[in-house]
Amino acid sequence: MKERTLKLVANNKKARHDYFIEDSYEAGIALTGTEIKSVRAGKVSIKESYARIQNGEVILLGMNISPYEQGNRFNVDPLRPRKLLLHKREIRKMLEATTREGMTLVPLRMYINKAGLAKVELGVCRGKKNYDKRETIAKKDAARKIDQAIKKSLRR
Repeated sequence: MKERTLKLVANNKKARHDYFIEDSYEAGIALTGTEIKSVRAGKVSIKESYARIQNGEVILLGMNISPYEQGNRFNVDPLRPRKLLLHKREIRKMLEATTREGMTLVPLRMYINKAGLAKVELGVCRGKKNYDKRETIAKKDAARKIDQAIKKSLRR
């Protein structure tokens, strides 16, 4: 299989900590000319963003794309809602999943693919409780200690 080269623009680490990711979809995003220039420069934040399904379309809310410095009057509002481009069957699956209790649509990462197109990886997620977060942290900590012990024993 071919290795795809992706330029990671934004990563939402907080989403992986706060949610169980049930499913993920790759979506295109409708941007203006100056917005894509800011995206290519890496001036994007998806930490507080989420997606909603409105009138059969998936809309990304709360994503911040900083205005392009040379964009003058062509710049748009950095927090404006942006349409995500998905197939109807994918939108239907997402709608079914989000109508279930506790499910939400969260962007996991944004990247530019090999063809130069901006893409968003959108996750169908279920919120974690505090005890789930503590359990995840404990597992990571235990794995880190095991790795350190193995490295230490190999050095001898």
